[in-house]
Amino acid sequence: MSEAETLKLIERYVAAFNAGDREAMLACLSEDVAHDINQGGREIGKDKFRWFLGMMDKHYREQLSDVAIMVGQGGGRAAAEFTVRGTYLSTAEGLPEANGQTYSLPAGIFFEVDDGLISRVTTYYNLSDWTAQVSKG
Repeated sequence: MSEAETLKLIERYVAAFNAGDREAMLACLSEDVAHDINQGGREIGKDKFRWFLGMMDKHYREQLSDVAIMVGQGGGRAAAEFTVRGTYLSTAEGLPEANGQTYSLPAGIFFEVDDGLISRVTTYYNLSDWTAQVSKG
């Protein structure tokens, strides 16, 4: 896959995220996508990713802004750096109580791309920063 094609794929993924179009996000992923959850484990497969998105939608409403996408030579890897702006909708297990708190924090995702689809999604953000923000509200 060319660098330009990888850039378009990651742009589609981010646009689908911001549009709340989970099926369009999933269409960007390989069936055996590896999903590395921030400060968590690795899950394999599009069905597990679909379940993860459903859980996220239950607890959070988020938009990505200030997005910068970088594509590695050859198009096999990419990264997106952005600001997550969100609202904490319902309490997630092991986290502070939710009451509609808003938050804004820097984050990033690393991607691997194979055969025209995203084969790995690795997300990083500072959980301590997020926790401090939602604990104030």
